[in-house]
This record gives sequence, structure tokens and C-alpha cells, in this order.
Amino acid sequence: MSSARRHIGVRPAGGRPPATRRPRPVRRGAATVAAGTPERALRVEARRTSQKRTRIAVLGLVLAVVLVSAALPLRDYLAQRTEIGKLQLRQQQAQARVVALEQERNRLQDPTYVAAEARRRLHFVLPGETAYVLLEPEPVPGAAETGAPAEGAAADPQAPPWYSQLWGSVREADRPAAQ
Repeated sequence: MSSARRHIGVRPAGGRPPATRRPRPVRRGAATVAAGTPERALRVEARRTSQKRTRIAVLGLVLAVVLVSAALPLRDYLAQRTEIGKLQLRQQQAQARVVALEQERNRLQDPTYVAAEARRRLHFVLPGETAYVLLEPEPVPGAAETGAPAEGAAADPQAPPWYSQLWGSVREADRPAAQ
């Protein structure tokens, strides 16, 4: 028989027979071990290790999802900050152009500036003033014989273009001097 005592004929007040007791597990370290079952302790330990690995994997997966879900808005945020910087630069340039145009408008509203520009650009003269027009000097007849063009004279239409003359001088430099 078992080590638990049986009382024959004696019942507790509830009417049920007394329960037989099983040995209580003893807690040793991280594993719960029943008395005399080391195989069971190894299985419990393996199950807990497996549970820890599963929890670590799930935690890693959750962290990866959080990082990916945070990376896309972060990339958009950085792209928007770059675009905002470019737009602010363009705004500053536009404001500088507005200031320059306002200054130009103020100058053009000044009658003395307008008169000076009309004289300079359009060669206007006031009534009573004499306008002089300077013409290009005519070529000197002796300069045409020497081959040198006169100052201000038009280029010879029969002469080759400048790049042909330049290439010809390069070819001449490559040839050895005749002695």
C-alpha cells in the first residue's frame, strides 16, 4: 500500500474520502523537477529554452517591423526637408530679384536717369544741341600693297577662315626647317 494512511469508516464532514497526496515537485534552479525524474527535468528545460527562442524571434520580428515602418516616414521626412531647403533658397533668390527690380523701377521713374539713358542708348539730343556721328576711317591706299590690313578695314572676303589659318600654322611648325 501507499504511505498515505487510510482511515476506514472515518469520513470528513464533506462526505468525501480523503484525497491521496502526490509528492510535490521540488524547485531546483530554473527547472521544476519531480522527485526521481531527471528526464522530465530535461524536457521541461528544453521546452523553456524553445519558448525563450520563440519569444526572442517574435521580439526580433516585431522590432524589424517597427524599424521598417519607421524607415519609410523617416525617408519621406528627410526628402521633404531637402525640398523645403531648396524652396527657401528659391524664395530668397526671388526676393533678391524683387528688390533689384524695385530699384530699377525707382531709377526709371527719375527723369534725369531716363534722359541720360536716352542719350547713351538712342543718341538723343536736346533742342539746340549738335549731334556728331563718328565714321570708321577709310583704308590707307599704301597699306593694301604691303599686305597688312589697315586699321578698321574689313577682312578680305577671299582669305580663308581663321581656323584654317591656325591649322596651317600648326602644320608648318611640324615640318623641319629647310637648310
